[in-house]
Amino acid sequence: MASDRKPPSAGGKQAQRVPAWADGLKQLYDSVVEEDLPDSFKTLLARLDELDPRRLGDGLAGGGRASPSPDDREAQT
Repeated sequence: MASDRKPPSAGGKQAQRVPAWADGLKQLYDSVVEEDLPDSFKTLLARLDELDPRRLGDGLAGGGRASPSPDDREAQT
């Protein structure tokens, strides 16, 4: 809305006004970022790290079927 804006300063640049809610939103974001991960999530990440990446391929994003690795493609030719 035009009434929410300050008039341009003498230098020709419009001053940026921070909305009143921005500080609260920043504090909320910072508190979420600083939270520890739940133990169950840490366990899941550890289990995923242990999996063989060749076995996974891009199967999760590719509809459940892993794409052949470059080694597999060479073996087929």
